[in-house]
Amino acid sequence: MSMIRDLRAVVRPHRRRGVAAFDGTLSESTPSAVVDCAVYSAGKRVGDTCSPREAAHRVRLANGEQSAEGSFVWIGLHEPTEAEFEGIAKRFGLHPLAVEDAVHAHQRPKLERYDDVLFAVFKTIRYVEHGQLTPTSEVVSTGEVMVFTGKDFVITVRHGEHGSLRALRRRLEGDTELLAKGPSAVLHAIADQVVDGYLAVVDELQSDVDEAEFEVFASRTRKSSDIGRVYQLKREVLEFKRAAGPLLRPMQLLSERPMRMVDPDIQKYFRDVADHLARVNEQVAAFDELLNSLLQANLAQVSVAQNEDMRKITAWAAIFAVPTMITGVEGMNFQFMPERDTLYGYPVLMACTLLVCALMYRGFRRNGWL
Repeated sequence: MSMIRDLRAVVRPHRRRGVAAFDGTLSESTPSAVVDCAVYSAGKRVGDTCSPREAAHRVRLANGEQSAEGSFVWIGLHEPTEAEFEGIAKRFGLHPLAVEDAVHAHQRPKLERYDDVLFAVFKTIRYVEHGQLTPTSEVVSTGEVMVFTGKDFVITVRHGEHGSLRALRRRLEGDTELLAKGPSAVLHAIADQVVDGYLAVVDELQSDVDEAEFEVFASRTRKSSDIGRVYQLKREVLEFKRAAGPLLRPMQLLSERPMRMVDPDIQKYFRDVADHLARVNEQVAAFDELLNSLLQANLAQVSVAQNEDMRKITAWAAIFAVPTMITGVEGMNFQFMPERDTLYGYPVLMACTLLVCALMYRGFRRNGWL
């Protein structure tokens, strides 16, 4: 990723002069958003990286020959602009609506079919490491990968700083038998990588949810930050849920409904992806329910703590009401008050006051109010 960012930083300032994204291997007409572009035949990469125009020419020339039928081109882009993507879209006949979605991003996970082209949108998820969960912690970070799959091409458009497909491309290039299945093999590999990333994030989130649960039920002092941390974690889980939930139906369609653009042998592998995604959705839904319960439990604990404080205040107020009442009566200065004419009047009155207060304290203490 760092290499890609450094490369893009060097290339983008020279867009207007037509400088290519790769030194010497791409033509001047290549958009700087292109990360890699290559032709594959019989599961093997043919030649070095080339421009999208040259790749399209090669693959269509090769597919015209009986011996090389089944070749395809894989173009990878990172956050292209409309101008950068326009030429590629026209060359491969991509639908304008799908192109608009791919350029502007922030799309819902989905699978759409435009004639003989499949357009899939995947939300990538990355777990953000943090020392301690706070009310403002970022727990998950999202990105997007769009995939155009045709008869003889795969175009991937990535948005965000994670979810790189470079390692995936190298791994597929090492499995010629799988890559020989064509563009649908690339589509499956991307879906499988995205869902595997979900599983890794779920495992990390489990630790955060367990920590939040422990803090809610183990802490004796109820702080406002406790509920803030739980609420922030719930927001991050909901973001995860919005990324993984809508993707289940497209994966089920790819695994169940025959499609011309998907090799029958590859279609079987989508079932495994759909099963893993269903497991992710179940766990995320469980996290959501548990965090809802933690929020309710925390609010209940705060309410109980407030009731306990009110009972204590009420008990002490009742105890201090006794000397206050006696003091108020004595302060009336009536002419005939018996305790004024006796030697032990005031000591006896004070002793009675203390005795009543002690008895009230004992009663409140026994009933758990103090």
